[in-house]
Amino acid sequence: MGIEPIFKFQFHENYVLENERVKLMPLQADDLENLLPFSTTEPELWTYSLVSAAGEAGMKTYIATAILERAQQKSYPFIVIDKMTDQVAGCTRFYDMQLQNQSLQLGYTWYGKKFHGTGLNQNCKYLLLQFAFEKMQIERVEFRADANNAQSIAAMQGIGATVEGVLRAHLPKHDVGRRDSIVLSILKSEWHEIVKPMLNQKLEINAK
Repeated sequence: MGIEPIFKFQFHENYVLENERVKLMPLQADDLENLLPFSTTEPELWTYSLVSAAGEAGMKTYIATAILERAQQKSYPFIVIDKMTDQVAGCTRFYDMQLQNQSLQLGYTWYGKKFHGTGLNQNCKYLLLQFAFEKMQIERVEFRADANNAQSIAAMQGIGATVEGVLRAHLPKHDVGRRDSIVLSILKSEWHEIVKPMLNQKLEINAK
């Protein structure tokens, strides 16, 4: 039995993360067709986002920027597919990837309204966190959100993220004004000892 080679993350590789419920695939330019309906019929999905993908022009820019940042080795964006319905559900990504410091942020996450509250997000986060901590050997995964976005904050706390504080008037909003950003995180030790067992239990319950 050979020794498994040390995993080295490569931005040019197409990583697919998958379980029985969800599949995450690298975002591509031709995904526009499947994502466009969200931008035209549910523009409120980006109410609290720093970058809006509302409208056809907004979604085109969103996708192009995400792909460019992958080429620049800053981000790694995924498209999310709900395997229960065989439908595209939304997007998520690793960003602010400081691999030399073994740290990254997880965000730019959004799903169409019909996928809210279905357990899809927990499945996605499980796969992403497992990949980050167990394959990439990341030590710290950070999350940020608009401090007024109660739904997003509750979702992050629901997967075991710890609130660290609020960055006041942190960044300009995509429409007007500046937002306060709440910062949460999960550490590698917390993933193995607390978060992974907790998420496993939740996913098993939801699967029944």
